Amino acid sequence: MLTSQFHFELPESLIAQVPTQQRDNSRLLVLNRTREVIEHRSFRDFPEFLRPGDLLIVNNSRVIPARLWAKKTGTTGRIEILLLEENQKNDWWAMLRPAKRVPIGGSIQLLDKSHVASGISATVLEKNDAGHRRLQFAGTKDIRHELDTFGEMPLPPYILRTSSQQLENDRERYQTVYSEPAGSVAAPTAGLHFTNELLSRLRTSGVAIAEVTLHVGPGTFTPVKTSNLKDHRMHEERYELPARTAALINETRGRGNRIIAVGTTSLRVLETVAAEQGPILKSTSGRTSIFIYPPHEFKIADALLTNFHLPESTLLMLVSAFAKPGSVEGRDLILRTYKEAIEQKYRFFSYGDAMLIF
Repeated sequence: MLTSQFHFELPESLIAQVPTQQRDNSRLLVLNRTREVIEHRSFRDFPEFLRPGDLLIVNNSRVIPARLWAKKTGTTGRIEILLLEENQKNDWWAMLRPAKRVPIGGSIQLLDKSHVASGISATVLEKNDAGHRRLQFAGTKDIRHELDTFGEMPLPPYILRTSSQQLENDRERYQTVYSEPAGSVAAPTAGLHFTNELLSRLRTSGVAIAEVTLHVGPGTFTPVKTSNLKDHRMHEERYELPARTAALINETRGRGNRIIAVGTTSLRVLETVAAEQGPILKSTSGRTSIFIYPPHEFKIADALLTNFHLPESTLLMLVSAFAKPGSVEGRDLILRTYKEAIEQKYRFFSYGDAMLIF
């Protein structure tokens, strides 16, 4: 399939810039993929579509305040640092912008929130094929411990911020209520709609909830640059499937109940592990670069809760595959559904509304 086949026009006014006042106040578009029927609901209605014995799989990764600001000594121009992955203490892969200002061996000074030099520096050790820089930090025992002081939440480029108060609000709202192990540089956004109260309602109704971890990388927002999908290479992301989750998945499938993946990240973990292990899952961890697009036969999940995604993005391609497993017809169904969502003025992308496909 071609990348251009996943294009659609989206009014800029529908790109959500802020979250809803309450997490579960978002809207919920429900797509019955077999009957090709759409319902327009509230996210608070989500429990109505689950049954006792169903299993909800969530990604518990926590977003780190990975955006830092720096400058070269003797200059005034700012350099943006987006931390990507820790190699070891004070040794990170990162994206720099503008990167050309800092050559290999060059050093920059981190700025505090008042844009004053902090006494912490970073030296560029090397550059990889993706254009990312490896940074060695000095002036701190561990830069990870400084992130709450100096870092900003790594919001995607389509979310604009004009005040420090907005950025402070994002520290809480750009996290799921169940986030725990820190490591993502983008939120698993389908989970942003849940409140602790709604999760409690699900448990009370007999729905089990289990966690996987996938530390979301910047590739979430990286456009597909190849014209043919088979030529695109996905970024790698670290994942973990705990023993409890594997056991619950096996038990749920054995009973004939449903498994609902919360977000494309959870779904990618399930598909990665199932491809490696077969139908019976066990605890594992590793790195995945799985790229899912039509046609694809899904091995674990029976339903998917997700947000509305960017045109020509790998996330839109995954959702299209899930809409009609084993077929290329899911693309047309999703694009028709997105057309109706646009007509109904649903809010798109990270802070936008939700979509349930079953």
